Amino acid sequence: MKKSFLKTLLFCAFYLLFSCNNETSKPTKKPYKAGVILSFDDAYVNEWYATDQKLKKYGWKGTFFVCKINTLRHYQIQKLLKLQKEGHEIAGHTLNHINAVDFLKIHSINKYMNQEIDPMLKLMKFYGLNVSSFAYPYGGRTQALDAALLKKFKIIRGRAFCEKNASKQGCYFNNSNLVFSFSIDDTHNHFNIPHLLKLLEYAKKNHKILILNSHKTADIITGDYQTKNATLEFICQYIKRNNMNFYTISDLNKFE
Repeated sequence: MKKSFLKTLLFCAFYLLFSCNNETSKPTKKPYKAGVILSFDDAYVNEWYATDQKLKKYGWKGTFFVCKINTLRHYQIQKLLKLQKEGHEIAGHTLNHINAVDFLKIHSINKYMNQEIDPMLKLMKFYGLNVSSFAYPYGGRTQALDAALLKKFKIIRGRAFCEKNASKQGCYFNNSNLVFSFSIDDTHNHFNIPHLLKLLEYAKKNHKILILNSHKTADIITGDYQTKNATLEFICQYIKRNNMNFYTISDLNKFE
């Protein structure tokens, strides 16, 4: 009788210990390969579509943050839908491309949402564009606006500025739904190919996802806010050569 009681007692103790360990263990985050997010801002649909034709051979993916959706022609909407069908992401960049920080000096967050966000989302949904990410025009943001936008979007993107050291540049995914990007526009003050290479190498060696942004894509640079197609091809070649991944902004939702 005593032996039976002891066996039962030991079994109960073992069960309780096992159950407690299971309850306190933390779920592990999904691992991801090192890679790059190529993102594009504004409404340069024709240029983006032409660039996609050049980069298809790399199996690339891009995230296109579109503003002024109400001004685009039917054929441009069709191009965005084709990009989306190919696996690229179409995302939001406000209706009128205004600087949020300047806007909020005079108006409320509710006014910003009613003027810049809600009509943009309504129109993009009408066109069949599946939007879950957002980027601030000019990188202008506030914490209060971050909180409001994260009720509408799964991921929001700001801008990382002015760090020369690749390890300190804030343009790597950090398991947050607020991310920052580094500009690869040809006339951006801190852009050059040697620094870009350092960012890519840091991402590769440290299993990071590097987040880059540009605006108008072109074969020949004719003004500000433009990125050479040759620069994008250089990045794609580096990714393929080093067995890294292409990601979109919304892909990051899987890794939070």
